[in-house]
Amino acid sequence: MSNTSFDLAPVLARAEADFDGSVQRLCDFLRIESVSTDPAYAVKTRAAGQWVVDQLRALGFEAGLRDTTGHPMVVAHHPGPPGTNAPRILYYGHYDVQPPDPLDLWESPPFEPAIVEAKHGKRIVARGAVDDKGQVMTWLEAFRAWHAAHGTMPVPITVLVEGEEECGSPSLPPFLEANREELQAAVCMVSDTSSWDIETPAITYMLRGLMYAELTLHGPSRDLHSGMYGGAVLNPINALTRILGQLHDDEGRVQIPGFYDDVAEPGAEELAQWRSLGFDEQAFLQEIGLSTPTGESGRSPLERLWSRPTCDLNGIVGGYTGAGAKTVIASHAMAKLSCRLVPNQDPNKILAGLRSFLDARTPPDGRWEIETFGMSPAIRVPTDSPYLRAAIDGLGDVYEKKPVLIGCGGSIPVVGMIQSILGFDSILVGFGLEDDRVHSPNEKFEVRCYRNGILSHAAILARLAGMSA
Repeated sequence: MSNTSFDLAPVLARAEADFDGSVQRLCDFLRIESVSTDPAYAVKTRAAGQWVVDQLRALGFEAGLRDTTGHPMVVAHHPGPPGTNAPRILYYGHYDVQPPDPLDLWESPPFEPAIVEAKHGKRIVARGAVDDKGQVMTWLEAFRAWHAAHGTMPVPITVLVEGEEECGSPSLPPFLEANREELQAAVCMVSDTSSWDIETPAITYMLRGLMYAELTLHGPSRDLHSGMYGGAVLNPINALTRILGQLHDDEGRVQIPGFYDDVAEPGAEELAQWRSLGFDEQAFLQEIGLSTPTGESGRSPLERLWSRPTCDLNGIVGGYTGAGAKTVIASHAMAKLSCRLVPNQDPNKILAGLRSFLDARTPPDGRWEIETFGMSPAIRVPTDSPYLRAAIDGLGDVYEKKPVLIGCGGSIPVVGMIQSILGFDSILVGFGLEDDRVHSPNEKFEVRCYRNGILSHAAILARLAGMSA
């Protein structure tokens, strides 16, 4: 068996000729209110999955919705050209979106896409524009261009698009386990990350992991009058804030026991490559209304964002928080805490260290209740992967600037799930920008980024077609 040779030029030409249609199809997708976290949107969320199925079927895929205990999965397969021995590629994305709230901060209705002029030309403004509907459409429209130019896909393809990414993907691990054989591939392509800038494409090869916990310190059996009991009994809010204030030392280092035991330092070559990117820390801060860097001392900003673990409080609740005054000593106080982890760190070990940290500081009559909501390891994709090289070369066929390898401070749990359950790596090629307002009002996707994404995925497919499984 041998690979079929395909000419990329007509594929790119078809993508360019049909680009206005690609924009309209993305707008159609964005109009579907697929808010997975709200049961009121369940029917519309399913409709978004069916919309993806219909698009894939029109391109020669065998596609359908697979029911789960939550929102359904889109699963589709294409055999590729007859006689090919090119590798099968799994494409992953999600069709669900975040709630649009607060609505009063949107400059246009969140589910009525607006195409507006901005500094990079036109942009599409809508909920889900870049996370992740627009990015899913970059590879779906690349498939369309291949189908139009050659009547087939250049490689065997499997598609998995879920509808629960924005609510923690609860159905995904059991679905991957139950369908491990059907979903086998050489590598997974994921577009849910960013370019370095609008002119420079990027492949994300490092993702931080996550340990997310809710910590509740219990004290008195009921809320108490602060005049009758204040100063004589345990106040859980006072105790909790005092304890959490000890999480970091004056140098910004986390004080959880064993927190840094397994952290590997980046090599000199890697650090030099990061320095060459010319990261503008002041611009990074100014864009969010700040001016002074913080964090672990002695580390560059990209080290702090990509290769160093962190511990952050995400919320504190206790006692009376309504309007006016209520003089109460609360019976308990709660904090939400997240640790972003780097390769080699075990989320369970970090949780055990956190328990030790809290136990050592538990006040008399205090009692901890700890609940976890996220436990995912960090991911590092081998930079010598032939599939990563194919992606780099494909991006180079479209962009004038060379692609760069970057890290990401956030977590994409599906990448770890695919690695641990299905047994293969993912290539993260994203086309968003840092100012796309992901999860915020006025989320947007630059039209130029959308076009580059479609052309890039088309070119990457051509590069993958030249490989052998």
